Amino acid sequence: MIKVKARGNESLEQMLRRFKKMCEKEGLTKEIKRTSYYEKPSERRRRRIRKAIKREQKTGPPG
Repeated sequence: MIKVKARGNESLEQMLRRFKKMCEKEGLTKEIKRTSYYEKPSERRRRRIRKAIKREQKTGPPG
């Protein structure tokens, strides 16, 4: 659970900005977006394969 306490005379906007940054850092927003709709197992598998290929291209071939 993410908690944000006010620092000194911090405004509500600043607290909200810190809260959003903490949520992003924890990967909470990505998780919410991913679980907000049903994803078929074949789509999930295809997404994981694409992610692995992209990661492999980024690091380059071994050797």
